[in-house]
Amino acid sequence: MTDSCDLADKHCAPCSGDVPPLDRAEAESMLGQLDEAWRLNELGHLQRSYSFKNFMAALDFANTVGAIAEAEGHHPDLLVAWGRCGMEIWTHKIDGLAEADFILAAKADQAYRS
Repeated sequence: MTDSCDLADKHCAPCSGDVPPLDRAEAESMLGQLDEAWRLNELGHLQRSYSFKNFMAALDFANTVGAIAEAEGHHPDLLVAWGRCGMEIWTHKIDGLAEADFILAAKADQAYRS
């Protein structure tokens, strides 16, 4: 894994929908800049699950990521369960991945490590 701090230091740029999504090779290359727990799912979206000691810790993390997402104007799908928080990220306007998705993933990892 390359240090994701570079990505985490960037900000999500709004997508106007007029750019093509990253192709699979570009997405896999950018995936190498994230924690190894991230993967591309069958839809080509970024996906990861974070582990916690209990439900409230997972919920607190989801709320932290929610605040980050709102500040960045880029919103993931979150699934909170006992001891885990799952995240799925893609750019809805282009129905695929853009750099902003990787930036948000890196920011989530940074929050998880804090």
